[in-house]
Amino acid sequence: MSYDSAKAAFADWGVDTEEALKRLAGIPISMHCWQGDDVVGFETRSGRSGGGIQATGNHPGRARTPDELRADLAFCYGLIPGNHRLNLHACYLDTDQSPDRDEITFSHFAPWVDWAKDQGLGLDFNPTFFAHEKADDNLTLSHPDQGIRDFWIEHGKRTREIAAQMGAALGTPCVNNIWVPDGYKDTPIDRMAPRRRLEHALDAIMAAPQDKAQMRDAVESKLFGIGVEACTIGSHEFYLGYAIRKGTLLCLDMGHFHPTENVADKLSAVALSLDEILLHVSRPMRWDSDHVILLDDAILQMAQELVSADLLGRTHIGLDFFDATISRTAAWVIGTRNMQKALLRALLAPWDRLRAAENTLDYTSRLVVSEEIKDLPYAAVWAEFCDRMGVAQGQALIGDLQRYQQKVVGRG
Repeated sequence: MSYDSAKAAFADWGVDTEEALKRLAGIPISMHCWQGDDVVGFETRSGRSGGGIQATGNHPGRARTPDELRADLAFCYGLIPGNHRLNLHACYLDTDQSPDRDEITFSHFAPWVDWAKDQGLGLDFNPTFFAHEKADDNLTLSHPDQGIRDFWIEHGKRTREIAAQMGAALGTPCVNNIWVPDGYKDTPIDRMAPRRRLEHALDAIMAAPQDKAQMRDAVESKLFGIGVEACTIGSHEFYLGYAIRKGTLLCLDMGHFHPTENVADKLSAVALSLDEILLHVSRPMRWDSDHVILLDDAILQMAQELVSADLLGRTHIGLDFFDATISRTAAWVIGTRNMQKALLRALLAPWDRLRAAENTLDYTSRLVVSEEIKDLPYAAVWAEFCDRMGVAQGQALIGDLQRYQQKVVGRG
């Protein structure tokens, strides 16, 4: 079907496709660096796994250097319509030096900032509280040893400073998201003490004020993890309360909740108490396995909630998955485009008609409309978006992905 025919079909339902395309073009997605190298990073001191984080598989083409990773990212951004961001972890420094985590400075990430400026990208940032000898107990900011806590507090302080400098250099606020793997494998005797230590450590990290025009603080919860099955110190309830009290963003990661929970349902609930939200979009399979996102019900519901509740202007959308069994560049491209496709479908819904039916308790009409619009020609509108943005689709996209994979296959 042609775009003009699709435009007319949506107009019959009172939907303006041009307005939807305009809005979609203005929604940045923060693509995560760690998909490209299986969450290894470029530290000379570490390069160890930990924190319950593991990418399985050994597909050829893993990026081994910052230059290789940037080349892969640039290729992917060329296949993703719109202007987007890069989410960088602190273990991805680009320097000949060997600073420990409590010694990093903006200079160790300056090549990333220069590259982002050339690419027209915004940057987001994350302290790395895992894959380090001082995190081997699965305790960092809540560790009973003051010296270990001080080490990680200093790391957190430095990442906030780096994030602020990134935001200033690029002219767009850098979200600095804190996630720690802290918890216990078996049932603890005292849950209150480590949570108090975590709260005090977070307060120390965020004590110095930063300009919100340059950086935003976010905190991220988790249900449980490998090695912390019995108790996760930074639970959803802990961070929800902390974010409300301290005025930070709350990060909702789709893989960090019970498999039967609907994370989309949480958006409007927390939005009543928070100014801004950070999303990490993932696809959990038997909990937090971080599969590449599909255009499935969970993603569609997340996008629908963002649009229906008018939360797009208050929500930072980032991705968080890593799969080493497939082409890493293909994973980035398909995952990011699926997030955009879900947003487009949400933007093309006849919300006024649906709300009117619901508000008059006409659930039959709500159901009929919800089901009938599933047959509308969304693909034609997406194809028009890709054409206007000058990116490949369909068979051409597959060919581009396959050719690039052949270029990097020799990396081993």
